[in-house]
Amino acid sequence: MSRLPAALLVLVLWTSASGTATTPRVATPAQPGTAEQLGAVVEQARLRFVARDAAGVLAHLADNYRSGGLTKPDVRQQLLALYSLYDELRARVQVNHVELVDGAVWFYTTGEVTGRLPLVGWVTVLSWQREPEVARRQGEVWRLVGFQD
Repeated sequence: MSRLPAALLVLVLWTSASGTATTPRVATPAQPGTAEQLGAVVEQARLRFVARDAAGVLAHLADNYRSGGLTKPDVRQQLLALYSLYDELRARVQVNHVELVDGAVWFYTTGEVTGRLPLVGWVTVLSWQREPEVARRQGEVWRLVGFQD
């Protein structure tokens, strides 16, 4: 066997072996009441959002929030951009499912954000179905921490 095919074979075997060595994440049901607690937090954040209160929304994010490449300062900039673009914003968010994964609380939401543009009217800004988020208790308060990617 020449060196190139042998090296490729070793590389393929190594990458496939390293991919199978990863321990799968195990989800377990959340404790009773957790879904209701998170639903209340989501509703508080939704109310702050439609009230155009960026600080109130951001209070629900941990300082080290990071998800999908977005940090807490990035979320702040997005909120301010939305507030400057739309005359009014509406949001509906529903918590679909809550579970524990590796000691963190994962919850899934479905929702829609609409905004009213001058001269145009109401338009859909964002909609999603069963999107995951990660939350942790910080003292007595739930905060979103993101997926920490």
